[in-house]
Amino acid sequence: MITPRDTLGALRRGEVLTPDALIDFAEGLAAGDVSDAQAGAFAMGVCRCPLTPEGRAVLTRAMRDGGDVLHWDLPGPVVDKHSTGGVGDCVSLVLAPALAACGAYVPMISGRGLGHTGGTLDKLSAIPGFRTEMQSDELQDIVRRVGCAIVGATGDIAPADRRLYAVRDVTGTVESLDLIVASILSKKLAEGLEALVLDVKTGSGALMADPAAARALARALVETGQANGVMTSAIVTDMSQPAATSAGNALEVIAAMEALTEPGTRRSTRLIALTKALGGEALALGGLAADAAEGAARIGEALTSGAAAEVFGRMVHAQGGPSDFPERWRDRLPAAPVVAELRADQPGVVAQIDTRELGEIVVDLGGGRRREDDRIDVAVGISHLAQLGAVVTEGQPLARVHAADSDDAAEAAERVALAITMEGGAVTPPQLVQETIR
Repeated sequence: MITPRDTLGALRRGEVLTPDALIDFAEGLAAGDVSDAQAGAFAMGVCRCPLTPEGRAVLTRAMRDGGDVLHWDLPGPVVDKHSTGGVGDCVSLVLAPALAACGAYVPMISGRGLGHTGGTLDKLSAIPGFRTEMQSDELQDIVRRVGCAIVGATGDIAPADRRLYAVRDVTGTVESLDLIVASILSKKLAEGLEALVLDVKTGSGALMADPAAARALARALVETGQANGVMTSAIVTDMSQPAATSAGNALEVIAAMEALTEPGTRRSTRLIALTKALGGEALALGGLAADAAEGAARIGEALTSGAAAEVFGRMVHAQGGPSDFPERWRDRLPAAPVVAELRADQPGVVAQIDTRELGEIVVDLGGGRRREDDRIDVAVGISHLAQLGAVVTEGQPLARVHAADSDDAAEAAERVALAITMEGGAVTPPQLVQETIR
């Protein structure tokens, strides 16, 4: 066995770590044999001396194998999607049931929000009774019966990542490409996937705002996923405005339900386009479509026919939520006591949106976390946000702020106004899907 001290010494000297060194270190993290100090030193060492692509793949696989790995015997492919995070990104709520309606099985292990980006589990917590915490056997049972489930990771899924992520957060090493890849994929590959599509976001609301950094991450994720035997591709998408026209937990569930039950709604256009792009790629990777275009058409049909909404309803009920949620979702979701409408003080065109600031506003309203143990108010947020390129007349609504009280609403409305830049001429928004990496 190669000791943690030996591995850290090799990193300090700038040596390429051997597969055995990476495997032993990952096993030590999972077993608790590596101290927090050693974990922090490892994270800093990898920042200073990045891993080779082969080393990244080995570390990812070792972190996956340090915990439970799901195994399946199903009549269709097991597929999933992962997003690098953004604002108003409720795609998972629409995509998982749409994929299941097309014959895929989706055991989606998701996370909670931290910082300006929202978390899928927080959005689902707005649905009364919905459970996201369950053991692997119950997850597998729901996926077999329904076709999809969206849950949090148990303590037995990639325990090495839980240790390493905690020290990365306090040692300033969160942005290491190698450790981002290992963190994302060790959990996703533990789902026992055959195919994985990654939504790597870039723009003002993304964690990787720089397009070059986003593309580098996308390539590393695809390379590492494929090296570990999973059909993997990544789509680089625009996050210069929210994925939906809402940001905030219950409000994003509303956006998802509009896409599932009223797919012709104008506010759902961008959300549905992103869902079709990711879903089409996932179906092609899983062998359920000849190519991404055919897959996107199948996803679109699942939405317009109501099949995806029906699957979502069965998933909600299987995970403890109301049995009539697709029919009664407007009555089931919590609403903020104060809603303030922000109107344009002059005519113009929406030219720029500080999307990260919108995410920060939601957090400050109480809808997100600064620390993992912060409580959240699922009802607050921003809705009916004007999109880039929209032509606005004086007095026309730009957004609605949902708040716990009038003071919070007034302060948030002022900040939203400052986050939206208006111009006089025509504006062409960035392309939603910027690149596909296979």
